[in-house]
Amino acid sequence: MTSLDKPTEDTTADAEQDARAVTEAALFEAFGGMRGMIETVLPGLLFVTIYTINKDLHLSAIAALGVSLLLVVVRLVMKDTVKHAFSGVFGVAFGVVFAMMTGNAKDFYLPGMLYTLGLGLTYIITTLCGVPLIGLILGPVFKENLSWRKRNPGRKKAYAKASWAWGLILLAKCAILFPLYWWADTEQLGWVLVALKIPPFLLAVWLTWVFLAKAPAPIDVFAEMEAAEKAEKAEEERKAAARSAE
Repeated sequence: MTSLDKPTEDTTADAEQDARAVTEAALFEAFGGMRGMIETVLPGLLFVTIYTINKDLHLSAIAALGVSLLLVVVRLVMKDTVKHAFSGVFGVAFGVVFAMMTGNAKDFYLPGMLYTLGLGLTYIITTLCGVPLIGLILGPVFKENLSWRKRNPGRKKAYAKASWAWGLILLAKCAILFPLYWWADTEQLGWVLVALKIPPFLLAVWLTWVFLAKAPAPIDVFAEMEAAEKAEKAEEERKAAARSAE
């Protein structure tokens, strides 16, 4: 190895490390990080805990909905993004409505299970159609929008792999939960649901990180647009100056 080779290898390693850091930050932002996971788990955990203790559907449902609203209020007070907390409120609200309408506590979990099934199928279908859902989700986060579809085939392939991973993991989760919905009691279903909230999610996020960390860098379309606007403005100024000189 020559002295000239070393800086080149170091530069490449630094670039790869920067790409991994950017990918980690983007995934953290897109999926809510640790706080988002807590907001996802806490309402269901509170529901099944209270129901296990006293079998009171109304109290369990009110407590779950109340903590979801409290999480939104906390984010509003802290002037933080509320999209993850709001999605939790809507999910819990639908569960409460279903359970109250049927009088069956297990129906509190049914909307979330149907959403998981639909989301898993969406990941698979969009990938088969050539527009993997994970790319649609993360494209704006990476400031590449849809440039990966035709201009960055290596990145599109990574998004396709990640979408397959998400879809298959979610469908595997449904394959466990739906039989329990029919055969298990509310407490068993609830505790299994709580146990399956985080591990499959972390596995899918980790696989997404693995695929994207090895993919080509995203094309920053926003930077391209800014550069094009500056170039256009500079050209107009040059023409104006030329006319003035004449």
